Amino acid sequence: MSEHNKSRDVFDAIADPTRRRLIRLLADVEEMPLHELTAQFQMGRTAVSKHLAVLKEAGLVADRKVGRETRYRLIAAPLQEVKDWVSFYEKFWKERVALLKILLEEE
Repeated sequence: MSEHNKSRDVFDAIADPTRRRLIRLLADVEEMPLHELTAQFQMGRTAVSKHLAVLKEAGLVADRKVGRETRYRLIAAPLQEVKDWVSFYEKFWKERVALLKILLEEE
């Protein structure tokens, strides 16, 4: 766990394609109400809310009440952990692609 007191792993939270799509939607706006997020999916409000709860537990989204609606916004900072992990393997893949290029040029 990081200093954000998260109760869910960021990798676990982004493992689901629906949650990744929610993150993408929220990345394009300052915040979005639940009903607008739900309209983007072929599932009900309860299902979308459950996905948002997972993202919230991982520290990836925050919510606030505005009247009767709940608005969500992205907190991208926890994604740095994912970026760092992927970056570690970037050198590995660059080397492999370079070797493949050499092999293909030899043929």
